[in-house]
Amino acid sequence: MMPQTKGKFGTYGGQFVPETLMPALAELETAYEIAKADQNFQAELSHLLKTYVGRPTPLSFAKRLTNHLGGTKIYLKREDVAHTGAHKINNALGQALLAKRMGKPRIVAETGAGQHGVGSATACALLGLQCVVYMGEVDMARQRPNVFRMQLLGAEVRAVGSGSRTLKDAINEAIRDWVTNVRDTHYLLGSVLGPHPYPTMVRDFQSVIGLEARAQILEAEGHLPDLLIACVGGGSNSMGLFHAFLPDQAVAMVGVEAGGCGIESGKHAARFAPPISSNSRPMMEARLGVLHGTKSYILQTPDGQIAETHSISAGLDYPSVGPEHAWLRDEGRISYTYATDTETLAAVKLLSQLEGIIPALESAHAVAEAIKRAPTMPRDSLMVVNISGRGDKDLDTMISHL
Repeated sequence: MMPQTKGKFGTYGGQFVPETLMPALAELETAYEIAKADQNFQAELSHLLKTYVGRPTPLSFAKRLTNHLGGTKIYLKREDVAHTGAHKINNALGQALLAKRMGKPRIVAETGAGQHGVGSATACALLGLQCVVYMGEVDMARQRPNVFRMQLLGAEVRAVGSGSRTLKDAINEAIRDWVTNVRDTHYLLGSVLGPHPYPTMVRDFQSVIGLEARAQILEAEGHLPDLLIACVGGGSNSMGLFHAFLPDQAVAMVGVEAGGCGIESGKHAARFAPPISSNSRPMMEARLGVLHGTKSYILQTPDGQIAETHSISAGLDYPSVGPEHAWLRDEGRISYTYATDTETLAAVKLLSQLEGIIPALESAHAVAEAIKRAPTMPRDSLMVVNISGRGDKDLDTMISHL
């Protein structure tokens, strides 16, 4: 199951950028294709993933959670124990190595939950690159520990006060910076978004998650899982887990979006949820459009403006979704659902108290779906849930809500 055309996933994807960025994208695509085939580049990346990031991350059997839910056997893919505390470091390190190879000494990045910013700042500190991270003011307020971590690592964190002051607006500013400084700057995009080659490149750097999980579950159980679950904002952690299993038709996959205050409230970031109309207020719905250089589903108001989204988790608070996700949903290979803020907080408490693992609020959306599904599945079936990050960064939010 591959894209029909280079840079496109069915009708999704592509390159919708100012003409001034086309040479930079062509340069990046060429550099990545050469690096991907270069054994020295791959060996350096693999060495750093092993000795610096701490890969492979464990696949942990969640015994108490499994017994509590009384259904399928649940395994957790533990990206939370990777260096910096989330999966974001996989892609950040890969792209930073590529930027250095391209002779780009300056990195710009965007961040919502802060983990991609921390990953980018970490990779730049390791490799001696300058790092500027754009972050919405709302996200800076709810992710204060990560702001300090980025600054401690030597990155400049630039607050974004326009629009909704969240991830969407941070990406806008990062792209503006890139356009202005394209000769010496690489834009280290953090998810499977943006113009080609970013969705494919980021997926490739994150596919180590699924490759490891596939080998680990075969070693532990002797057969593949029946179900994979991961949260979906832009979609890099989920695509990283799912990609290695796409040819295995018996393995079902579920992406969990941010249900926020509920679909009926209009305060959510569930791009694939059926829209609910209301006489009291204009409701948003996902329609095909172009945002940040790629064509995909975008939550829009009735008059076609980009809708303001909401999630308790900063990393899922985004109006669009990666183009490969949109294509795989159309193909019926991956199904999508959502978890509300309330369900997410309940999942945080349950996983923390039963397994001693405090998940990031993003990851807890996947746990919330596992809590719903596990009791309905046979006891001899297997489920793998991606714990994409740890919850340290979310403690302020958890304290205020719990």
